[in-house]
Amino acid sequence: MLFSYNEYHQAFLMGVTGDITGRFYSQYSRIHSYFHLKEENDRLARQNLTLLQALPGNVKTGRDSIIILRDSIPVDTLGHVRKFIWRGANVINNTVTLATNNYITLDEGTADSIADDMGVIGPDGVVGTVINVSPHVSVVMSLLHHQSRVSGMLKKSRDSGPIRWDGNDPGILTMTNIPKSVHVAKGDTVVTSTYSDKFPSGIPIGTVVDISSDPASNFYILKLRSATRFGRLQHVYIVENTLLKEQTSLEDATRKSMK
Repeated sequence: MLFSYNEYHQAFLMGVTGDITGRFYSQYSRIHSYFHLKEENDRLARQNLTLLQALPGNVKTGRDSIIILRDSIPVDTLGHVRKFIWRGANVINNTVTLATNNYITLDEGTADSIADDMGVIGPDGVVGTVINVSPHVSVVMSLLHHQSRVSGMLKKSRDSGPIRWDGNDPGILTMTNIPKSVHVAKGDTVVTSTYSDKFPSGIPIGTVVDISSDPASNFYILKLRSATRFGRLQHVYIVENTLLKEQTSLEDATRKSMK
């Protein structure tokens, strides 16, 4: 009777019940979103793969015009060669603290056209290189490995140099061979260079966080904050350079003929 015939108490009751209902639906929404995270992540991974397949740098043409191929056909009817092919994969094992030898395991293998020496890229940048493959699984040597090397370049000046990991902080990489005559500043972006045979140029590697002068040479030693957060990897993209064998065969033949 109190709530039925008193407008003030009716309003109060509606406010309380509304608050309780709102909290319930808020919690329900959070739970619903949590159980659909994997579905959403898979959708985003497929969407990113489609965008990567459409990059202009994937196709090598003989003219200034760019033809974008949206599938994995290596050569189209006009003779334009698709240099890079992208394939998605899931991370099923990952290490970041094994001293200087860290690896990543993916759920794709030779049955999915994956092979040794293919580059691996995450949502934020370079991850590593495929070094061992079975029919349905592949192992990647990540940048957090003492034998890992990738050719990077300063995005502003396009000066290039090798990038490696010193085995300490998993978020920090080291770049060398940058001349002291080059203007470098903290916050500069470093990407894959045109000299890389496993990655398209322009893929993020990191940003400069420290600049020191090598007293034994005329080069800088740059510390980079890695673009990839290795401890959070779930989805990656494997890159195949369809012209790699042709390039290496020709280079080897040239070296032999010059001896």
